[in-house]
Amino acid sequence: MRCPFCSTDDTRVLDSRDSNEGAVIRRRRECVGCQRRFTTYERVEELNPLVVKKDGRREPFDRDKLLAGLKKACEKRPVSVEQLDAVISEIEKKLQGSGEKEMSSKAIGEEVMRLLPGIDEVAYVRFASVYRSFRDIAEFMDELKGILENQPAGKARGKVKP
Repeated sequence: MRCPFCSTDDTRVLDSRDSNEGAVIRRRRECVGCQRRFTTYERVEELNPLVVKKDGRREPFDRDKLLAGLKKACEKRPVSVEQLDAVISEIEKKLQGSGEKEMSSKAIGEEVMRLLPGIDEVAYVRFASVYRSFRDIAEFMDELKGILENQPAGKARGKVKP
């Protein structure tokens, strides 16, 4: 493994631990050249389907791109990176389990929309506002009403007025 600080190829593993329920191995390394320490993560390379965008372009599924979008939706919210990783892992598992070679970006977005309310409703609304491209406030209010109607009794903080 190449050192990110001095680019030496000679590093040694100090510690290895399973992470993410054994799906990832976290390795703590030390560079033999500069003695600085860094962490690497090792995961099985999985063949994810291509993502078919709205305009018909096809691109490989990018975990980091999805994570960046989720981080933006969860900005300044009490949502941990571990929770976001779990959402992405579940989506990846579904993608791989489908056996399909291509999956629409819409299907991936809908899967995020299915999982996000259980983590943070504000993040869900933020993600929905970008993903669904609301044309006006009425569409946005309809989405909020749907959230409030699906909440258990006593959890809603207030009623949304049309």
